[in-house]
Amino acid sequence: MTPVVPPLEIGEHTIWPPLILAPMSGVTNRTMRALYKPFGLGLTVTEFVSSNALQYGSKRTMEMIDQHGIEKPVSTQLWGDDPEVMAKAAKVVRECGADVVDINFGCPAPKVTKTNGGSACLRDVDRCEAIMAAVVNAVDCPVTMKMRLGWTEDKLVYVDVARRAESVGIKAVTLHARTARQFYRGSADWDHIKRLKESVGIPVIGNGDLDDPHVALQRMRDTGVDAIMLGRATLGNPWLISRIRDLMEGREAQASPSDADRLRFCIVHYKRMVDELGEARAVPQMRKHVALYLKGIPGAAVLRERIMRIPTANEAVGVIEATIERLERESSVAA
Repeated sequence: MTPVVPPLEIGEHTIWPPLILAPMSGVTNRTMRALYKPFGLGLTVTEFVSSNALQYGSKRTMEMIDQHGIEKPVSTQLWGDDPEVMAKAAKVVRECGADVVDINFGCPAPKVTKTNGGSACLRDVDRCEAIMAAVVNAVDCPVTMKMRLGWTEDKLVYVDVARRAESVGIKAVTLHARTARQFYRGSADWDHIKRLKESVGIPVIGNGDLDDPHVALQRMRDTGVDAIMLGRATLGNPWLISRIRDLMEGREAQASPSDADRLRFCIVHYKRMVDELGEARAVPQMRKHVALYLKGIPGAAVLRERIMRIPTANEAVGVIEATIERLERESSVAA
């Protein structure tokens, strides 16, 4: 098959396919990145990490930037509002194995923006430029940046910030086409992503509302972006990644898995989390993942409610296994 899109070039890294897993707090730990990588990701990104927290080397913070190795190349994303602190943090994550350092100007969560981090940085484009320059000068690997359109709808600064990024040596820019104030409401406006691609010479990565493989590829073609970043749409549905990769490689997108097969992978995910994090941490974290794997399955609402109250991994896995058996019986009867 002949690929229908070129690879993404970030510094010395050739990223194929040009598919990136977005950083998601409390979600994209090393376990999930390693599980999702074989579906066809070219690049994975860690949970975003506080540059201030990295100064103290807490166990939890260091876990967030830890890697298996099989999910490489890995980008580590940092947030903060102090150029000097961000530069020091970049050195730490580079020493810990980051292939790329990514700067977060996109997170709209209050816990981040109340300290002027994440998308709150977009209120001061000079500060954005100072942070980017400091990080670029601190490390010997490519530095990238992810942002939103701006803090509010009446002050869209993404083109200005991206041009400044290019001028200080940032190697690629990701745009989530909403403002910070929108959070995840409304629709991502890909016309802005097209405008950004036309405004800078460095690679542009598009992000936002990519939940269908054909729509994702069409948006790449319409905007000319160099890669796409997938986030919430992959949760409970890593097959979205492989279906987009199929199209990128010139094949028909494979069929989505059966409900039973989806739940079988859910069990793999669950057990891997328990093995790596221990039951006490894995059980509460897996509740949100199980709920997403159950999406669209008959009786999902009742099952989600039940899973939320289950205290042990064995019991949760037992409920999932019983659901698989029920689905297969119903499928056999229907046939």
